[in-house]
Amino acid sequence: MSTVLVTGGTGTTGSRVARGVTEAGVVARIASRRAAAPGQVHFDWADPATHGPALSGVEAAYLVAPVGVVDPAPLVQPFLRAAAAAGVRRLVLLSSSAVEESERPGLGDLHRRVRASGLEWAVLRPSWFMQNFTGQHAASVAAGEVVSATGSGRIGIIDAEDIAAVAVRALLDEEPHDTDLVLTGPQALDYAEIAAALSRALGHQVVHRAVTPAALGRHLTSLGVPPEWADVLAALDDDISRGEQDFTTSTVSDVTGRPPRSFADHLAEHTRGLRSQERCRPAPTGPRGAVVAPSGP
Repeated sequence: MSTVLVTGGTGTTGSRVARGVTEAGVVARIASRRAAAPGQVHFDWADPATHGPALSGVEAAYLVAPVGVVDPAPLVQPFLRAAAAAGVRRLVLLSSSAVEESERPGLGDLHRRVRASGLEWAVLRPSWFMQNFTGQHAASVAAGEVVSATGSGRIGIIDAEDIAAVAVRALLDEEPHDTDLVLTGPQALDYAEIAAALSRALGHQVVHRAVTPAALGRHLTSLGVPPEWADVLAALDDDISRGEQDFTTSTVSDVTGRPPRSFADHLAEHTRGLRSQERCRPAPTGPRGAVVAPSGP
């Protein structure tokens, strides 16, 4: 590979994928609606006229579907056609451990379309991100109470650095992966255990308060999340409460040759930044001043 297009290239995984591709000696072309920095190219999922120029000369592409769109396939399908026409060799799609290939509208339908594109492919299906608690959503723990509809269900939370490391291999390895890659951290934790780990790292108590999926959906809507998307996020939490995400995989180790990072190690690295964000940025509050943790990977 000589050039890789990275959609979502300024986001949680995309920025790390772009860095990893660059460190491997390959050009990373970062797709952005603003395209203000060197190495960035103007790109908008909703504007197919931007797809062809972004794909020109590209051999592989990292796909982050439009955020908050329940059925992204109609927006992404023109890109898939443009990629094939431009001679792109390989596609790597970011999805979720909670989503399987499907013909029904939704992210699972993108799995099917990427696999059926005729190009080399991989679908990354990571569990929930550790960065939900320490990165751009760190304010969700600032009030000391994390709210979810996950009950006592566990999730194999994973560091976005590990997701990106697998993505870089899927993009650049000589042999295509041509498969789903389900990615987790080394341990499945419930939200009470996550809150306890945050408490130890921050030096003050963070607790998990469980609510019903309906209550979570209403609250997310009150924060400005579109109702249809709020329902999707609440349903994912409900699935977690029934144990559907209580597992770990060896995929990170299998692909990269090193184990995935633990949440404790992640917190040890990010505690200073987390404390700084707590001091500087107010958190969106819910009932009784509670904060709703970001739902979904």
